This record gives sequence, C-alpha cells and structure tokens, in this order.
Amino acid sequence: MDLPKLPGQWGLILFIAFCVIVFIQLFYYLFFFARLAFFRHPPRADSQTHPVSVIICARDEAGNLTKNLPGALLQKYPTTHEVIVVNDNSYDESKYVLEELKKEFKQLQVIELIQEAKGIPGKKFPLSIGIKSAKHEIILLTDADCVPATENWIQSMQEKYDEHTEIVLGYGGYYKLPGLLNKLIRWETFMTALQYMSFALAGLPYMGVGRNLSYKRGVFIRQKGFSAHHHIPGGDDDLFINAVANKKNTKINTDKNSFTLSHPAKSWKQWRKQKQRHYTTSKYYKFSGKFLLGLYTLSQFLFYPLFLVALLYFHWQWVLPVLGLRLIIQSIIYYKALQKLGEKDLFPYFLFLDVWMFFYYIIFAPSLFKKPKPTWK
Repeated sequence: MDLPKLPGQWGLILFIAFCVIVFIQLFYYLFFFARLAFFRHPPRADSQTHPVSVIICARDEAGNLTKNLPGALLQKYPTTHEVIVVNDNSYDESKYVLEELKKEFKQLQVIELIQEAKGIPGKKFPLSIGIKSAKHEIILLTDADCVPATENWIQSMQEKYDEHTEIVLGYGGYYKLPGLLNKLIRWETFMTALQYMSFALAGLPYMGVGRNLSYKRGVFIRQKGFSAHHHIPGGDDDLFINAVANKKNTKINTDKNSFTLSHPAKSWKQWRKQKQRHYTTSKYYKFSGKFLLGLYTLSQFLFYPLFLVALLYFHWQWVLPVLGLRLIIQSIIYYKALQKLGEKDLFPYFLFLDVWMFFYYIIFAPSLFKKPKPTWK
C-alpha cells in the first residue's frame, strides 16, 4: 500500500528541519565532543606530588567497605595522604569493619556520625564534615561502592594540579558484565562523561561525578560549602562543580590509571531510581549549561523521528546522504572517545545505543519535574 503523500512544500519543510537537527548535532560533535575524542594531556615540566585527603561517605555500606575500601588504602603513593571515611548513622556492621581496617592501615581516619543533621538532607552534611576535617588541601572524592581501577589512582588524579588548577574531573565507570542492562548503563555513563568532559575542555565546565572527583579544600571554604543548595538532597557533586568551576580552574583526567569502577544497578527499577535522583538536580544548573545540554538533548530526541518522516515524504536520495554524513562523523568521534574512556567494546553497538537514547529521554524526562527524596541512601 502506498504511503499518503504530503504536499511537496511540507515534504521540503520536513527535510529542512531534519537538516537543521543534523547541523546542530554536527556542531556538538565537531566543536565539543571532538575535544575529548582527540584529547591528549599536555606534557608537564615537573612531576610534583601533593599531600592528598581521600574522602568517602558511607551509610550502611559494610559490604562495600569490606570489598572496596582496601583499593583506596593500598594505593602506591609516596607522598603524605589520608583516607577519611565518614560513617553516617549506619545501622549495619560498618563501624566494626572500619575498626578492623584501621588496625591495619594507619592512614585510615574514621569519623562516626550518630545524629542526623536537621534541615540538610542527603550526603552534604557528612561530606562537609569530612572536608572540614581533612588535613590536606587537595581533596579526592569517591563513593563506598567504588574502587580505584588501579593502584595509581591518587597519583594520577593529583598530577593534574598546577598553580591555576582547583578542580579535576575524573571518570567513574562501571564493571563490564554480560547483558543488555549493563551495556545501557555504561553507554549512558559514557555519554554523560562525553558531555561534561568535552564542555570542560571547551571552557564551559558544568558538573562532575562524586564517584571520581577532586578539588581543593580552599574552593570548598570559599564557596561556603554547600550552603547555596543545602536544602536539595542531591548535587553535592554536580551542583557544587556547576557553581565553582570555570575555564581557568578546571581540568579533566582521561588517564586510565585515574578511573574508578562500580558495580552497576542489577535491575531496571534500581537504575531508574538512580537516574531519577540525578535528574532532579540538573534543573538547578546555570542557564548556559541547561541551554547547551537541552539543545543537544532536543536534537537527539528529534533526529530519528525527523529522519523517518523525511525519508517517507521527501526524496530519499537527498535524505540518506545527510544521514550518512552524520553517521561517519559520529562514528569517528564515538570510537575515539570510547577508546579514551576504556569503553571501546561498546562501539559495535553504538547505532543501536544511539537509537535507544530516544526512548531513554522519554523514560527519564518526568524526573525533571519530580521533587527529590530527602535521603541519600
């Protein structure tokens, strides 16, 4: 059965709209994402090391502390450092796990919180206590469910500091496991990193992830901690960086020694809950960041519907070359960036995963309008 034909003018309008969306996407690929894809760390004249305070907040994380904390404690780092664990009102065996680890590792410092902070929901109060208790200027953050990918994590993250640098954005990846859900989670994590790292390289840093993030204690004190958004349960990583980062004081780290790893969500429900918690904070970003992210998301969302209608109602000989141009540039950028972040095994699936993002936006868009939950666990 033949498809109904739109008037020639409307077919042309749909094709032009498709071309506009492709132009917007190519702008992001070539102006922003190519920066990460082809990024190389500039050589350093010296290899100075700095004292570092690693800070981990934990609530009812006895199992994760047992498995992952030794990875932070067994780092090969020749300079003074400490690992601070803020045990936030845990009801499990965390206290006893930490007591045993402290007997073996003298650099481990434990802060036991036994009372909830009124009016400061989420993780911000325990994290603030940890930062204020830190002995050293360089703060390195990760989570209890994360483990450094190598024993040179501290070394690699602190190497990016110089006299102008106050913030270092790292990559927090997930273990590679069988199954579709694992690929979807890792792809979304890669896409998030592709954006925040590329924007930072373009002089427009807007967020970091608490699984692997470093900044100077002085920045935290100067910003008065999380006071600007202490009433919001989330945002201890992205909203803080959104407020303090700029093109002069922020660097990224793509050295594979600097990565951290986490176990991904085991179910769709658990993953959806995690992502909803993140998207409830993105509405508080600065306007420039929201505009650029929103425009890219809109172009991604409209791309495949406009491609289909343009293909059906306009000359396919014009539509397919436009699609081909986008796919060629996209595949080059994605391949190089996936390789950069240690996710190259996802490349054979990139077209499927790119289509998936259309449905991802539909699933998670309502999270932008939901009120965040007051707890961080």
